[in-house]
Amino acid sequence: MAISPILTPMLGWIYDLVKVVVLLLLPFALLLRGATYIHVNCALPASVCLMAAALLTAVLMFVYFSIFYGKLTGRFGSFDALKRRAIIALLMVMVYSLHGILFISAKHWKTSDLKQEMTALHPILRLSLTSLIYLDSDLLITDASRVPEDYKKMGLKSKKTSLHYRQSSTNYAHAVDLRTKGRSVLKNTLVEWYFNLLGFNTLRHTGTADHLHVSLTSHDNPQAK
Repeated sequence: MAISPILTPMLGWIYDLVKVVVLLLLPFALLLRGATYIHVNCALPASVCLMAAALLTAVLMFVYFSIFYGKLTGRFGSFDALKRRAIIALLMVMVYSLHGILFISAKHWKTSDLKQEMTALHPILRLSLTSLIYLDSDLLITDASRVPEDYKKMGLKSKKTSLHYRQSSTNYAHAVDLRTKGRSVLKNTLVEWYFNLLGFNTLRHTGTADHLHVSLTSHDNPQAK
């Protein structure tokens, strides 16, 4: 079936737009999905998983810079230029990662007390949350790290094991709860897809209130979600 001459330019623009979006999102996907993949499959410390993913992402950024430089100048550049590109790429990824791991605005936590639990969350989960917050400014974290007594305070049966507890292999909590009430079905669905695509586990819970439970695999309890 022949494509209308009117539609041809439009399809070309759509293709170019999709290509640009994919190229822009690819470094973030590599950083976050790479860190999660290494954690799940290699059981390495959080810092090693993040550094390995950051190095891979820096290599991709270096390739981007080199292609852009080549298109502008028609040449690849000297050794010093290559070195500068590599350093800039690595610094960009490191600054982004450190900011994401160490800083989540207070407005995204249900209570000020809850914000104190940020450092108890696994760094890969923290970085994935902050990366999502750049796109979803209304995201609200309703629960993070817990101890067994917290379940009794909420009127729920205490659990022997939970990914909200600090896991012995990492000393981090591997789960977080996100508010779904008052948000559109589309937003909640996109958030769930986001975490699933990055290799996290997601469950829709209605224990104390409707929320999305997001967890990172724990090698202490591989079947737990």
